[in-house]
Amino acid sequence: MRLRSDMPELNGATQWINGEVSKSDLIGDKPTLIHFWSVSCGLCKDAMPNINQFRDDYKDELNVIAVHMPRSEKDLDIDQIKEVAAEHDITQPIFVDNDHTLTDAFENEYVPAYYVFDAEGKLRHYQAGGDGMKMLTKRVNRVLGKETK
Repeated sequence: MRLRSDMPELNGATQWINGEVSKSDLIGDKPTLIHFWSVSCGLCKDAMPNINQFRDDYKDELNVIAVHMPRSEKDLDIDQIKEVAAEHDITQPIFVDNDHTLTDAFENEYVPAYYVFDAEGKLRHYQAGGDGMKMLTKRVNRVLGKETK
């Protein structure tokens, strides 16, 4: 996805965990962070406390949505996804993308991957990999119109 692209519709989920949201629920209200992860991804699990902290710190100012992107057949087990989500305190809505519908819409190839959209649903920042929480924080603060903490 290119910067300033519109957020894709959140269609084609195998299942939603922790509640379902649509693009129209997210647009116009506040910025949105969509993060891709997988149960077989160690870096994703390592980064999850940071994402959860982010979710909690910005709960009134930022929508946070998780997308589970399977990397192999073993990652398709819904019960395992729910178990890992519970273990890692993923309480935000989780779009289970077993058919890679949303993954393809985002043209995403990596986990973890982070997409920051402004309140109008335009992509303002993308990054992949386990590091870079400082950069992600900086970009989110910029979209929120704040100085970096």
